[in-house]
Amino acid sequence: MAEEIDITTLPTEELLELMAEDLYDGFADEIVAEVNECLKRLMTPYDTLTRGLVAGMDIVGNDFRDGILFVPEVLMAAKAMKAGMVVLRPLLAETGAPKIGSMVIGTVKGDIHDIGKNLVAMMMEGAGFEVYNTGINTSVEDFLEAIYKYKPDILGMSALLTTTMPYMRVVIDALKSEGIRESLIVLVGGAPLNEAFAEDIGADAYCRDAAVAVETAKKFMKLRRGMAIQ
Repeated sequence: MAEEIDITTLPTEELLELMAEDLYDGFADEIVAEVNECLKRLMTPYDTLTRGLVAGMDIVGNDFRDGILFVPEVLMAAKAMKAGMVVLRPLLAETGAPKIGSMVIGTVKGDIHDIGKNLVAMMMEGAGFEVYNTGINTSVEDFLEAIYKYKPDILGMSALLTTTMPYMRVVIDALKSEGIRESLIVLVGGAPLNEAFAEDIGADAYCRDAAVAVETAKKFMKLRRGMAIQ
């Protein structure tokens, strides 16, 4: 059990491995202790994030994609990740640590489903993205307000109803009217969607689940910035 291990005596590589394991198991208290131990060892906040938390969430994402983990377990891991981020976020802001990218994400107007969208948001944050979650029932105006306020690289939209799917096109058309469509990577997801729909409304990609959303976002950011993203 993690609580029986004296983390102060572990070599740093073993500490990071333990952090990945505890994140996988959703042990929030242990993650906070391990993050603080990394910082005591003068690891930078960014290294603690990428070598510990993000590395662990990568494993979670892969196993979720492959059907080894399911939504409840991923949510537990994401909660543990967020507990670690409470410690790291202000330190990362102070040090100006690089981030992979930023994202505004919301469920479209008329739709109040948010479990899948929240899972994507948490997985994206776990992968090193800065995420601004507009919540449910998000109108064109709300999306635009968030985009102008946060200037994200990515806009993510979710719809779980066939009746709300068409609103995604309304948002994308508004982006075009505002002259900002080309500056955004637009990712869409939700049970009734598919790749053909995403292409038809002018989105950049359809993401069938949270793990695919992270992979797709990383791929687009790599193309956009021409930088190697782990």
